[in-house]
Amino acid sequence: MKRSSGKDGACGVGPWWATVRVGAALGVCAMGLSMGGCIVPAAIGGMVESYKRTSTRTVEPEYLGLRGKTVAVVVASDPGIEAEHPVLTVRVTTEITARLADETSDAGIGGYVPPQDVLRVLYNTPGWQAKTMTELGTLLGGVDAIVYVEITEYRLHEPGDAYLWNGLAAGSVSVFDLRSSVPNEPAFRTAVSVGFPDKKGVGPETFNMPTVNTALSKRFIDRASWPFYSHEEPYYPTY
Repeated sequence: MKRSSGKDGACGVGPWWATVRVGAALGVCAMGLSMGGCIVPAAIGGMVESYKRTSTRTVEPEYLGLRGKTVAVVVASDPGIEAEHPVLTVRVTTEITARLADETSDAGIGGYVPPQDVLRVLYNTPGWQAKTMTELGTLLGGVDAIVYVEITEYRLHEPGDAYLWNGLAAGSVSVFDLRSSVPNEPAFRTAVSVGFPDKKGVGPETFNMPTVNTALSKRFIDRASWPFYSHEEPYYPTY
C-alpha cells in the first residue's frame, strides 16, 4: 500500500483517520475556549467534590501535652442529666479512657487511671466537684494531668416535644496539667456540641430511644476524644 501523500493526508503526515481525531480534539478545545475555558476546570472540580463526599481526611491532634504524664479522665454532668441518664457518666468515662489509652499507646503517655477507680473515688467523695484540680489529682493517686469532660446539656428531644427526636449533647473538654505552675487553670480547652439525628422530623417509627441515645453519646465521645490523637474525619462531617 502507498503511504499517504500531502493530498491524501494531513500535509503528508500520518493516515487520514489521525487527521480526523486531531480535528475533533481541536474542536472540543475550541468549544471549551469559547465558553470561557470552564469545561475542564468544572470537570476536575466535580471529580474532587465527588471524592470528598465519599472519603475522609486525616486530622492531627490539637493537644500533645499529655505525653510523659499519668492521666485521669474525669466526667462531670449536671444533677438533672445524671437523674435522667444515670449511666451516661459511667459510659463516657469508660469509653474516653479506653479510647485514649488505645490511640495514644505509642505517644509516651505515662498511663491512665482505670475508669472504675476514678468512678469509685468520685462516688465516695460527696461534693468532689467543688474541689480544686490539685485536690482532685491527689484523690486520684497523684496523677500528672486530668482530662476534665463537662456535660452541660444532654437531651434526646426538643424541649416541649416528647415525640420527635432532636438530640443534643454539649459541654467542654479541658486538660489540667497538675505539674505546671498554674495547675488549676486549663492548659487546653475546647467546646463540644453534637446532635442526632441529622434530619428534623424523625420520630420513633425510624429510631427507638436506645438507638438515639447510643448514637448521640458516641458522637460526644468522639468529639471529646479526637483532640488528643490523629484520626480520620469525613471531608464534610455530620457532627
